[in-house]
Amino acid sequence: MIATVLSPKVLRAALPALSLLILLVAVWYLNPRAISPLGFNLMFNLAVPIALATVAQMCVITVNDLDLGIGAYVGFVVCVAATWLYDTPLLGIAALIGGIVLYMAVGALIHVRNLPSIVVTLGMSFVWLGLAILVLPTPGGKAPEWLAALMKYKPPAIPIPGWGDLQIPFPIIAAVVIAIVAHVLLMRTSYGSILRGSGGNPKAIERAGWSLLKTKVVMFGAAGFFGMLAGLALIGLTTSAQANVAERYTLLSIAGVILGGGYFVGGRVSPVGAVIGAMTLTLSLPFLTFLKIPPDWQIGAQGAILIVVLALRAIIDRLGPQQ
Repeated sequence: MIATVLSPKVLRAALPALSLLILLVAVWYLNPRAISPLGFNLMFNLAVPIALATVAQMCVITVNDLDLGIGAYVGFVVCVAATWLYDTPLLGIAALIGGIVLYMAVGALIHVRNLPSIVVTLGMSFVWLGLAILVLPTPGGKAPEWLAALMKYKPPAIPIPGWGDLQIPFPIIAAVVIAIVAHVLLMRTSYGSILRGSGGNPKAIERAGWSLLKTKVVMFGAAGFFGMLAGLALIGLTTSAQANVAERYTLLSIAGVILGGGYFVGGRVSPVGAVIGAMTLTLSLPFLTFLKIPPDWQIGAQGAILIVVLALRAIIDRLGPQQ
């Protein structure tokens, strides 16, 4: 029994959750008052848009590509939502749908022309940034009221006999929903297996009669969809916009996928792990603040946390073969 629990496969799967748990314990040690419904709301305030952006990045990594434009794309969505979606909803919806379609076209271009995704998506990051500036040249705009109300939603307390009322913060509930939806779609459906297989063994998928072009377009379209949701969630929190509001989301999304147990190649990803990785990165900021680390050093400290977790995963991988 103990050998099964401590097997490399189990340890590898549990590492993302264990990393988050260790960080929570550290936060509790530094500031016990932060471990409360209000504290969780404040600490995980940005977890929802970061988790959605991480899932978007995971869709692209699943097919052995990398999206260096997701941060700029989220910023574009934020600018559209704060202007067109607020003033002329139909135009805003059309622009958001157009963004998803353009994402699908980028995926098709990468496959048909056999182009490196890093180069193409890096170029697209400048396109998204330029479009965001055209939509909103100066910081401003206003979030649609329904988006602001959704992101400020306070779930009703759950009465527990003998314990009182249990108040679960909205970011925690949203993260659980995002993880479940992504897990079911990618890991529990037959077509999800095909999508993951197109990254793990594309030749076998093609010999089985499935179109690799279609899988690439579908996954890039899914990335565009989840990236759009990330932008909508972010504008619901910030209530105003600027073109580079999500410039760090590109690196955060990549780090979240890898921290959550994903790999750059082979179609090996974990939707639940990716969301947990995003929450770990979100929690690392208040943790570093409690340590009184200057903001200029916090990005490097986040990188150090990621390196430590990856080092632990490398040690676990050496204990046994991946399954």
